[in-house]
Amino acid sequence: MNSNADTLRKELENIRRSQEKLEHSFAEMQTELGAVKTRMNNAEERISDMEDRIMEITQSGQQTENLIKKLESNIRDLWDNIKRANLRIIGIPEGVEKDKGMENIFEEIIVGNFPNLKDTGFKIQEAQRAPNKLNPNRPTPRHIIIKVSDKERILKAARENQNVTYKGTPIRISADFSTETLQARREWQEILKVLKGKNMQPRIHYPVRISFKIEGEIKIFPNKKKLKIQLHKTQVKGNIERASLNQKERKEREEKRKEKKKEEEEELGLRKPQSESSHSNKPAYRFNHEHASNKIKLKRKK
Repeated sequence: MNSNADTLRKELENIRRSQEKLEHSFAEMQTELGAVKTRMNNAEERISDMEDRIMEITQSGQQTENLIKKLESNIRDLWDNIKRANLRIIGIPEGVEKDKGMENIFEEIIVGNFPNLKDTGFKIQEAQRAPNKLNPNRPTPRHIIIKVSDKERILKAARENQNVTYKGTPIRISADFSTETLQARREWQEILKVLKGKNMQPRIHYPVRISFKIEGEIKIFPNKKKLKIQLHKTQVKGNIERASLNQKERKEREEKRKEKKKEEEEELGLRKPQSESSHSNKPAYRFNHEHASNKIKLKRKK
């Protein structure tokens, strides 16, 4: 009996010790879990800080990019303003200015191509080849840049003439712009061709705006984005007008179809003519089967 009691006490003691070990292990696991949770929270905070930093860097980069674009635009505008009084003459052979001088060449071009402007007395402030240094590998002559008063009259005359020459050699006279502005103006060329084909009177304005006639008035667009918005509005308006017109045409066709059916029924005796049915005091119209049958047979013979 005592032996059984001792055995039971030992087993209970072992169970108690095992329970203490389990409780100790559980406490250690809770401590480790708390530490892991703390590390996860710290990691999440660091990730959040990094995301905020990335956002700040992105915004700063966007602001820097916008600032660079603005500065580039300002530089381009400044350069275009400096060049605004300039004319660019393209196609004059190299070296002819050594004997005659730029001013005399310019006067010969005016007299030979625009006789109505020869007595205008344009004042040439500056004239030179561009670029300054001659490249022997260049296949075409350098352009001549002339700073002259009232250049718009010359450009207008050149646009109207469209066949400007110097001693029989075809040349071109255009406004002098920065490289960026010239590229921007070239991007309008395909659109200009389409608009000219539709007789919409397109024109490029200083420095890179385009205008054309739409809905009976001249409209000017500074860039392709504005033009796209306007064309979308015009297309939507056109779709609405076409839908309204189609609805009106369908209604007219339906009325004509009903009128034609009515006439056929009256002709075959299936319907009383409107003039006769309008008198209510007359006896009701009776359908004449024999008359209708004869009408149908007569039509078939024809």
